[in-house]
Amino acid sequence: MTLTIRPAARADAALILRFITELAIYEKAEHEVKTDVAGIESSLFGEHSTTHGLICELDGEPIGFAVYFFNYSTWLGKHGLYLEDLYVSPQQRGAGAGKALLRHLAKMAVARGCGRFEWSVLDWNTPAIEFYESIGAKAQDEWIGYRLSGAALIAFANG
Repeated sequence: MTLTIRPAARADAALILRFITELAIYEKAEHEVKTDVAGIESSLFGEHSTTHGLICELDGEPIGFAVYFFNYSTWLGKHGLYLEDLYVSPQQRGAGAGKALLRHLAKMAVARGCGRFEWSVLDWNTPAIEFYESIGAKAQDEWIGYRLSGAALIAFANG
């Protein structure tokens, strides 16, 4: 069995949408997926996109993906790599795909001189938390995430 990781391409948009939907179902948030194939094509592969994707394959069959972007730390004076989504099909978990995707991204972050490699995980997702801690990742308890979206974002922007 051979695991490979390759950059995602525009032709992967439907596959990525399928993985996003599967991830949303797992996270009990399928109703929050508002995009479609055209949305993935334009936002992830459009001319001005700052977001990137990876596809993980097992013996040539896609089994997972990661979506990431580069951010910036003013305190470090360096860029960081932020992992937006990581997903491996349930039937293929345990084959090393998640670790391979994370290691690929970590190598990318080191090669680009990033000061951090960060992501978020739902507080109830014990399998993911245990997996991340097993590779040496540490939870950032001192920070609380905030979000403006939908009507609240529009109201604030127009306010």
